[in-house]
Amino acid sequence: MGAAYYRAGSESGDHSEDPSEDALFMPIDDLNDSDNTFVVIPPDEDDPTWFASVVVLDEGGYEVVRRDTTRRGHDVVTETSIDRIARDLTIWMAARDFPRRSTQHSSNF
Repeated sequence: MGAAYYRAGSESGDHSEDPSEDALFMPIDDLNDSDNTFVVIPPDEDDPTWFASVVVLDEGGYEVVRRDTTRRGHDVVTETSIDRIARDLTIWMAARDFPRRSTQHSSNF
């Protein structure tokens, strides 16, 4: 198995490496307002420059935070659709920088 680029971890202790959109849906769907209130998704690095988090709100819905210090980005939104959260986070994370990610080279045959 290859190196993990990022990890998703919830307050309950559940975690997964490089979760797909479907794998992000599950821990977000498991959130509640008592003992499992958040999911954090940082890159697998010692000094991460970005992260995302999802927090269940007392009044319903979720607060989604996306922070990227290298791009001076900090976005906070409220969302009710777990499908949309998982899809948006998957797209956002795909655009992040991963120092250990190999670049693909093309060649002419």
